[in-house]
Amino acid sequence: MAIISASRHRHSLLHHLRRLSTITSSGGAQSSDAQSPPTVSIISVSAAKSRLRREFDPDKALAILSSLPSNPSPSSRFAFDLAVRRLVRSGRLSDIQSLLRSRLLNSSSSSHEPFLASLILSYGTGRMLDDALSLFEDLPSLGSPRTVISFNALLSACIKAKLPARVPTLFSDLSEKHSIVPDNISYSILIKSLFLSGNSDKALETLKAMEDKGMEITAITYTTVLDSLYKEGFFEEAEKLWTTMLEKGCVPDLPAYNVKVSYRALHGKPEEVLRLIEEMETAGLKPDTITLNYLMTSYCNAKQYEDAKKVYKSMKGKNRRPNASTYKKLLPCLYENGDLDWGLEVFKDSVRCHKIPDFQTMRGFVERLVKASRVEDAKSVITKVRKSFPENLLGGWKALEKELGLDVEGCVSDKPETA
Repeated sequence: MAIISASRHRHSLLHHLRRLSTITSSGGAQSSDAQSPPTVSIISVSAAKSRLRREFDPDKALAILSSLPSNPSPSSRFAFDLAVRRLVRSGRLSDIQSLLRSRLLNSSSSSHEPFLASLILSYGTGRMLDDALSLFEDLPSLGSPRTVISFNALLSACIKAKLPARVPTLFSDLSEKHSIVPDNISYSILIKSLFLSGNSDKALETLKAMEDKGMEITAITYTTVLDSLYKEGFFEEAEKLWTTMLEKGCVPDLPAYNVKVSYRALHGKPEEVLRLIEEMETAGLKPDTITLNYLMTSYCNAKQYEDAKKVYKSMKGKNRRPNASTYKKLLPCLYENGDLDWGLEVFKDSVRCHKIPDFQTMRGFVERLVKASRVEDAKSVITKVRKSFPENLLGGWKALEKELGLDVEGCVSDKPETA
């Protein structure tokens, strides 16, 4: 009887969600003679991810998702997260709810905990932690167990929702309430949340508690602590922890080395960064885009701009292509040094890769162009930016155009232009 009752409860819950999803997406109950939705061509998850990375219009992002198979695979979570981020930026929370409910209803994995954990994470991305918590509590009603998998997803959702202070209480209360035994990942998330909340002493106490319990401390946990110690300026403590990690036989991986490289890039000399990179390579690790970004940054900080440009030119091949951070770091170094020609080339590269830097970075570039009497170049930059983003994200650009006395309205056509 308990099994039958649980099954009915799940059926009732899904029916309720289906009704809510229909109302939210259509603006009201559908009439019986409503027209069928237009046929859309099905695309792969990989193709959807590629399109979503360069699509900032939330409506177009939703259209891309509608082209996924009706029962998308768990690997599609990244595509859904990208769409959720677009909706968050536009303040469209009801669309996020509709999207995630639809995913729950349309998947044959709706009773599988890993799939439901991915939805909990997506709610975190959407800054909807209460919804994430509700889904976590409803797992048994959906036919899913509630284990450390979904527990860790909920803790991570707090971080994604920018509410790290919620983690310690949920960690304690929910593990006790549902008899969940936290694992290494659980403690890593807890430690990260404590650092993010400004409670570094408690974070280090938690690390010590893991040791006292005989828990294996993985490279992930060490990297979390190292990253926080370096960012807070506790260099000596970080170096001691690095030594401890080696002594305990935990081999540093690429993310761990990148954390150490990041500190040297910001506070040391390029030669120190290069020595660390040599150490990485000796250990059999290949520097990735993140590593090279930090090397480039160290050269920029040392005003060795030609060396920084050489690093940029070398960024080719798998895992070493420029990313959004590359352009954000390099472009200001170039225009602040007066190298506007190279700045324009790097900007055009960012347009081609759909990785245009943030507004503040681009504002500085446009202002430098205008100051150098390169008004047409400034207009060209603004034109390309306006073609790359939806209207609702261009408020700052319109204010900047007015402030600088630039009339680019006539330069913007309806047809996108390749840089």
